[in-house]
Amino acid sequence: MILYNYWQILSLAECQKVYFISRLLITTALEETWPKDSETPVLFLGEWCRIYSKKERWSIMNSEIVPYHWDDRDKLYNDYQYLNNLYEIKLRAVQKQLNKIHGVDYSLRYWRILIGPWLGYFIQIVFDRWAMLKHAFENYEISSCRVLEFDGSPLIPNGMNDCLNLFITDDWNEMIYSQLLQEHLKYDILIEPLKKDSIQINESHNDTKSLRYYISKLGGLGAKSLMKIKSNFINVNEYFFLKTYLPPLIEEKLLKRLGQKPKKWKLANIPKIQMNHKMREWKLKMDSITDDFSNILNNMISKHIPIVYLEGYKSLYTNTKYLGWPESPKCIFTSVSYSDNDIFKIWAAEKTENGVPLVIGQHGGNYGMAPWSFHEEQQISISDAWLSWGWCDEKKPEIIPACNLKVINHAVKYNPNGMALMVEVALPRYSSHMYTVPIASQWLSYFEDQCRFISALPEHVRKKILIRLYRDDMGWCQEDRWMQHFPNIKLELGQEPIHNLVNRSRICISTYNATTFLESLSWNMPTIIFWNPSYWELRASAIPYFELLKSANIFHETPESAANHMTKIWDDIPAWWQSKSVQDNRQKFCDQYSLSLENPLDRLETIFQNISTKAKTVL
Repeated sequence: MILYNYWQILSLAECQKVYFISRLLITTALEETWPKDSETPVLFLGEWCRIYSKKERWSIMNSEIVPYHWDDRDKLYNDYQYLNNLYEIKLRAVQKQLNKIHGVDYSLRYWRILIGPWLGYFIQIVFDRWAMLKHAFENYEISSCRVLEFDGSPLIPNGMNDCLNLFITDDWNEMIYSQLLQEHLKYDILIEPLKKDSIQINESHNDTKSLRYYISKLGGLGAKSLMKIKSNFINVNEYFFLKTYLPPLIEEKLLKRLGQKPKKWKLANIPKIQMNHKMREWKLKMDSITDDFSNILNNMISKHIPIVYLEGYKSLYTNTKYLGWPESPKCIFTSVSYSDNDIFKIWAAEKTENGVPLVIGQHGGNYGMAPWSFHEEQQISISDAWLSWGWCDEKKPEIIPACNLKVINHAVKYNPNGMALMVEVALPRYSSHMYTVPIASQWLSYFEDQCRFISALPEHVRKKILIRLYRDDMGWCQEDRWMQHFPNIKLELGQEPIHNLVNRSRICISTYNATTFLESLSWNMPTIIFWNPSYWELRASAIPYFELLKSANIFHETPESAANHMTKIWDDIPAWWQSKSVQDNRQKFCDQYSLSLENPLDRLETIFQNISTKAKTVL
């Protein structure tokens, strides 16, 4: 009989419970909630609390850090399935509530288009925060927690664009953790509320100007006069294309083929409306899922729903009447505006109620390759047609293979004697919407892989590397980390257009499953891809195509394998890249996921003619 030492089989967290090491819980990077001394035992809820530039402060603290619950990727997938089901239930409940409040009777699809992105994000984000708190309390002895109380309501978003800014901030997440601890979980610990001055949330960043601006430019003409002028140039039933991802010249040619003059549609900023607490004195009713988290959502949704869906809904709707957009378009096509542009969403939602088809184009990479993605499923669920970059799914007939919309007629000349361009990504410190990527603290594992790749290169190759950092740092201090590990490495901070960098490079190194390698492969630029398959999982239908890339030494599952291959081919990259086996496998992959056509306009014209013909038949 084998006897095990009791202390050896206990986890660290279990040992702490046995020893009753009581710690102050820290939930965010806001140092107002931290102890002033370094001796107080603290428990960091996650790596998002420990900003790299503040390392001198937190590295000397008497601290432990809670392991991230979604490091268990099976749990991640199971939670995603649960949350997707919960999303559908809550969406129906919100539909009923908002129809009642606004005196309308819109379909589930209408509300899915308008509020679906926010509701899905909110459910998934709050679940992560709730699950981490439960995980901490179940495995550690916690004595207290300091929480911030914000004066007023500065952290309630006006619209979806504000949400995207807020969800990744320390202030907003501090508010969520505070509400969960004080109003919902109610653990037997000391909660110390601390006042925080009112803050200003980030304004929505549109590349558009307000409708008022365009009216003023017409010499003070009123809105009705403006619409009268615009109506002279608008057909009520023309195609409506907005932010399609198509190159401008291609979009113009396509519209001419479809029988109409190209137009540039203008967007207006969403109205700014004051929050009304009385309009939020409701909660969702109990439903078929009655667990603790579902009940928490029933109470929280009304408190956090963006203002334009509640207090500002009528103003948002009214603003669409002054846009000058077609009344009954043949179809609506966008590759961008379906998520964060509330003006577009409420207008498109109403048009779909009247049978106008909504067409969404694939926005970038990851689609069709990741085993699951909220973004992908949300877009397809609201579309009459969803234009992929080549792939299809027999179970989803609305997915129509088109081509890579971004690279049409976009030739790139790389430099055979240039540098090696290594393209990086930064992901939010706090989890956002769910799909198969490194989440939250898992980005540190991603960064470690990048360092392993550079370390495995010989010095003469390393000197030729240019690392393009992700433009939005997300609080990870990318530049500081790289300089700490490799003081002489060349960095580009994400400011220069990537096409300019490509033109000066001999090879592209892609380190994550997104748009970069789809573009470089379409351009037939020498490309090496590497990532950790434990974090960048693939769906079953995509695996054979990545095996093609793997057999051609394009795709690698470890940084060392990628570095070794690049070192081997460095002095004669064209000999490898132009070989028949590499080119054949590259082409097969591109035909599936980044299709280029000699005559893309022919296919696009046929697709849109079929969509409009089908819509006429239905109507």
